[in-house]
Amino acid sequence: MQNFVFENPTRIIFGRGMIARIGGEVKRFGSKVLLVYGQGSIKKHGIYDQVMSSLKEAGVEVVEFPESNQTRFSHTPSKE
Repeated sequence: MQNFVFENPTRIIFGRGMIARIGGEVKRFGSKVLLVYGQGSIKKHGIYDQVMSSLKEAGVEVVEFPESNQTRFSHTPSKE
């Protein structure tokens, strides 16, 4: 095995109105983001619009992967 150093800092921002900070937080890491979301609750509850607004305001380009479903990433091996 090769020697390596892995660092994974975590920043948790929680509370009312914090969704508006997403754009600024993402912008620290670059100007493009992949937004992966599920089957509608993000839009149904208004979170999608808030996130998109914050990202747009921060000048972050969004690439969307909507209606993501865990089964898309699952693979059942064939019995050969």
